[in-house]
Amino acid sequence: MARKKARAKVVQSRRQNLYSSILEGIFKVKYQVGAQQVDFEREDIVRLAEKLRVRLPKNLGDLIYSFRYRAALPEHIAKQAGKGKTWIIRPIGRSKYRLVLVDDKPLIPNQSLAPTKVPDSTPGIVAKYASSDEQALLAKLRYNRLVDVFTGVTCYSLQNHLRTTAPGVGQVETDEIYVGIDKKGVHYVLPVQAKGRGDRLSIVQIEQDFALCAHKFPSLICRGIAAQFMENDVIALFEFEETDGGVGVTSEKHYRLVAPHEVTEADLELLSNVVDEGAFLGSMPSRSDWLWNGLMSGFDAHTIPEDDAVEYVGQLAIAA
Repeated sequence: MARKKARAKVVQSRRQNLYSSILEGIFKVKYQVGAQQVDFEREDIVRLAEKLRVRLPKNLGDLIYSFRYRAALPEHIAKQAGKGKTWIIRPIGRSKYRLVLVDDKPLIPNQSLAPTKVPDSTPGIVAKYASSDEQALLAKLRYNRLVDVFTGVTCYSLQNHLRTTAPGVGQVETDEIYVGIDKKGVHYVLPVQAKGRGDRLSIVQIEQDFALCAHKFPSLICRGIAAQFMENDVIALFEFEETDGGVGVTSEKHYRLVAPHEVTEADLELLSNVVDEGAFLGSMPSRSDWLWNGLMSGFDAHTIPEDDAVEYVGQLAIAA
């Protein structure tokens, strides 16, 4: 078993070196000093591989996926970013991509946050065979209603691995789509991206989720969600919103699934002490521009009366 793992590690290292050579070669050809973006196409990968006389990757898309979620960009590319900046790869159409220079704000869980205990409702047979990858994570989110717990909205899984196209983006894929309703009857769509311990969350996927929801669910309020496995069986959940400066994190919470008896009376007492009016209002999305814009654009004669939307926004404004 150890020998097999070592061999797989060597293969992965060689593949990553190949990917780095190809992407670095494309960058050197197309980059101009001071440029904020570099466009390339899938055909550029083919041409560069032929020029380098290396074997073309079987899955060309894996090269892009690798640098988005698993591996660091080649050193030569990273050096051109400058202090406080980094390059990300965005899709700009079918088989077309763009390296874009952005502020360096990695999406990693805040290690200082204390996890909240949640009684584990995962069926035993699922837990027995679940791994630590995104599929297992999605199952735990679903069985334990963690999206509901995190957002305060009653949510239902609509579809797994929704793959479609979005205008100006091309093909996009979301790990899972939830739809939800709150106590006022407001409807939401919640795209969820899930990552295991070995992968990294990417702002590009979150941007794509918002584009997908704007195209497929224009009358619903989009609340982008991401989840990641951490050490010691902790699950980190993030919520995002779109702002003038791009997509940003608005909330982060950590949860640990435990046996019911592990939620002690002391835990419950501690939680009751922090659930006051201020904590409750602080968890509401009243400070988000998307709430007003989404509500006002999402109400028409066939849904919820606009007066109800105005009343809801007014209450949130008072609370804020």
